[in-house]
Amino acid sequence: MQELIIHFEGLLIPDFGAGKTYVYKYEGQLLGGLPQEGLGKAGIKVSSKVLLRAEAQNTFVLKLADPQIYEYAGIWPQDRFAPAAKLTEALTADLATPIKFEYANGAVGKVFAPARVSAAALNVHRGVLTILQLNLKNTQNVYEMHEAGPHGVCKTHYMITEDEKTHEITVLKSKDLTNCHERVIKDTGFAHAEKCVECQQSLTGTATYNYTMKPTDAGVQLSEATVDEIHQYSLFNTRTGAVQMRVKQTLQLMEVQNTPIAPDTAQYSARGSLKYEFGAELLQTPIQLLEIKDAVAQTAEVLQHLAANNVDMVHEDAPLKFLELIQLLRAATFENIEAIWNQHKTKPLHRQWILDAAPLAGTPAALRFINEKFQADEFSAPEFTRALLLGLHMATADPEAIQQAASLAQSPKISAMPALREVIMLGYGSMVAKYCAEVHTCSADHLKPVHDNAAEAIAKGEISEISLALKVLGNAGHPASLKPIMKLLPGFGSAAAAMPTRVHVDAILALRNIAKKEPKLVQPVALQLFMDKNLHPEARMVACIVLFETKPSAALMSTVAGEIEKESMNEVASFAYSYIKSLTRSTAPDMVKVASAANVAVRILSPKLDRQSYFSSTAYHSDLYVSPLMAGAAGTAFIINDAATIVPRAVVAKARAYLAGAASDVVEVGVRTEGLQEALQRTPAADKNADRITKIKHTLQALMNWKAMPASEPLGSIYFKAFGQEIAFTNIDKTFIDNAIEQATQETVKALQAGISYQFAKPMLGTEVRRIIPTAVGVPMELGIYSAAVVAAAVNVKATVTPPLPENLETGILDQLRKTDIELQAEARPGVATQTLAVIGVNWPLIQAVVMARGKIHTVAPFKVAARADIPRGNIKVQILPAAAPDHVAAISFDTVAVVRNLEDHPADREISLAPAAPSGAQSLIPASIQKSLCGKVPYFQVKGCIEVTSRNAGFMGYNPIYYVVGQHSARISVERGKWEAH
Repeated sequence: MQELIIHFEGLLIPDFGAGKTYVYKYEGQLLGGLPQEGLGKAGIKVSSKVLLRAEAQNTFVLKLADPQIYEYAGIWPQDRFAPAAKLTEALTADLATPIKFEYANGAVGKVFAPARVSAAALNVHRGVLTILQLNLKNTQNVYEMHEAGPHGVCKTHYMITEDEKTHEITVLKSKDLTNCHERVIKDTGFAHAEKCVECQQSLTGTATYNYTMKPTDAGVQLSEATVDEIHQYSLFNTRTGAVQMRVKQTLQLMEVQNTPIAPDTAQYSARGSLKYEFGAELLQTPIQLLEIKDAVAQTAEVLQHLAANNVDMVHEDAPLKFLELIQLLRAATFENIEAIWNQHKTKPLHRQWILDAAPLAGTPAALRFINEKFQADEFSAPEFTRALLLGLHMATADPEAIQQAASLAQSPKISAMPALREVIMLGYGSMVAKYCAEVHTCSADHLKPVHDNAAEAIAKGEISEISLALKVLGNAGHPASLKPIMKLLPGFGSAAAAMPTRVHVDAILALRNIAKKEPKLVQPVALQLFMDKNLHPEARMVACIVLFETKPSAALMSTVAGEIEKESMNEVASFAYSYIKSLTRSTAPDMVKVASAANVAVRILSPKLDRQSYFSSTAYHSDLYVSPLMAGAAGTAFIINDAATIVPRAVVAKARAYLAGAASDVVEVGVRTEGLQEALQRTPAADKNADRITKIKHTLQALMNWKAMPASEPLGSIYFKAFGQEIAFTNIDKTFIDNAIEQATQETVKALQAGISYQFAKPMLGTEVRRIIPTAVGVPMELGIYSAAVVAAAVNVKATVTPPLPENLETGILDQLRKTDIELQAEARPGVATQTLAVIGVNWPLIQAVVMARGKIHTVAPFKVAARADIPRGNIKVQILPAAAPDHVAAISFDTVAVVRNLEDHPADREISLAPAAPSGAQSLIPASIQKSLCGKVPYFQVKGCIEVTSRNAGFMGYNPIYYVVGQHSARISVERGKWEAH
């Protein structure tokens, strides 16, 4: 630290003399877009006079006089901000209400305001108060500290200098907005994502404050202050361009008056501190601004649009309308949702749209609606299962929602339906994981019911209940669950000895999410399990998976390699060696150290391990990471074999994605065949003396005769995971297979005989990732990525079965079908509409100013087919018939725009392209505008296809790759039938 070298001998404390009113000119501006000039940007500006007066010792009054709001959507810096007169009029009463605050030695304390002052208005006041936050030291002129502000308690650097002639003091204060304690931030969609610290940080934020002060008898007088805050986000590497949100503030002393500031007549109450206060930001998406006056009527209108316009063909704007429906349901009360349901539950199309959207709303009201309507028998079991599967995983995680899920799992109606109870319990674990991701001090008490259930099931020896409890604890991933799980691990708990191998495997797999948070806790457990030669080989291989997912050091990896060298079980040695070897090729940022450790370990191992059989247990890992795009993908597969048979004992496949500094296990599917293995042991397939080819023949013969297998014994199980969370699993036995085949075939044939004519529409919310961050002005900045799709089809199917099937089809349907001749005619117009939107900008309750990238895909693929299957003779004939084709079978578009809109002027939105029109005579490597058409024909099929491409970009501005991305781009594909002469 440098010693203070300024000559000022007074106290470095901002001085606002008693009995005086300080009048400042204030302006706060937010502008979003690419940093280069000449491109489109969007933003808002707030200006006013700021009146500041000491009311009592350490208590001050602040008033915003004549506040004005401006909006911007234009080409920067040529265009100017435009007044938002109606919005200013609507907010003036709120903004102009004086507030009070504690202020001592340059530090802002509690903030006080009347109850009627909205959170949004109070945050704007906080933006002004943030400028007044000055922790000045007389003994140092360069120092660091953590300072409170709207973003949290952030790392701050001070530098103080004095002009030797004028004795004017300048203070430079810099803040690192990504290095904060108690950081104020709202994330949605990140709960199950892992932070990839080794990846380049995609979001950075800094703020610089410049103060000019003049000495007074009691301290220093603040004469001028400027603030420059930058939030930079790059979906790709910053070298290729990053979008910015730039915030500027100025505060300039105009005069000092003696006129007092009259406070509001209402009672003032404590409203927090400088920290930004979140309000209704999460209820409003930045992609559309809705004024919700009558939630029921507005929802009914959107429902009608979706039901009417997605019957014969999917509407291109259906995904955006579906997102609007979700937003309306999020703002709705339970009574609103119930009224909507009662109006439309008897209309099949409307009913389905409600059932698809309500779970995605994710509010306590939506979850209560799903529960209560099921309890009232207004949902069928399949409807409830689908709604609940989404509802539990999409619900906002808080203690109320967690308790709601727990109560649902314990209800008598659910207890009588094991499959539903499993879905709820898994969702309960996921909800706890989401809550703990946001509240890092979350208590393990939320998992106490699961811990108690596990202990009770162990005492009673209920294997299925034990496995379910382990899966729930695995989803939750709370370190406090390590002890209950270890009770079921061989060598750690006495209860483990009485448990079958599948329980040991479930217990080991339950450690995976804990390992992501506390790898050092899990590593010694997983290592001991892997080295335990008395343990079943499958359990040891699963322990190896968990161990390597903790990203072991080179020393630990070498320890494993040394153990493999001495390993007597070929399956275990083969599996571990193949896993280590595949990790040596990893290029993903979070796996670089693991790859290095794996390379060291491979050198220790004998090359003979490379010569394992194709049927040996194996692990595969492959990944690709592209640094300029800050994106990558990884695939992992595990095949765990049993030396006794050629059928794998377990197969697991997992896909992982990397994007913008985060990583996530997107999907995982696992199949276990322990029951099938035991059944095969009783057949010639398990003959130890037979060669591999003979074993294959015997195994195939045994599988062909699956009906001879015992009906009561489980054959295997399958599970599905999304984003590291197990969402469903099922146990498979012979009865399950019999019933599934018989029922599916029976229902299909009955439907075909009677004819099928229906309209199908299925919406999906693919992505909803949001990050809301406060800015120095007190207005929230939001980053968001949304992706939605709607699949729709009008289907008509008719079948003729000769001879006709008997009316009683309760059993033997497959035997009946083997004697029939089936003629089938089908016509359908399936279509898909998808929309993906990425936004950055201001998302305030009454105004939005955002920069947006929009991608749309709309496809329609009509077809008509006739088929005949003469099953007794084994003849099948399929004929494709002409079908009416639309103008375009596929349309793709992408554009980047700056948008500003406010509720007072709604729907008069202003929208411009980020790419300006090219000036005459501009030269560029790539043309700023492209319009081309290309056609081709296939004479044999008498089909002609054309593709039309149009593009307008900002390439004339320079050679930055981002210039060729911004603008408007589209492509359309058309197909038509006809006859052309051969030449």
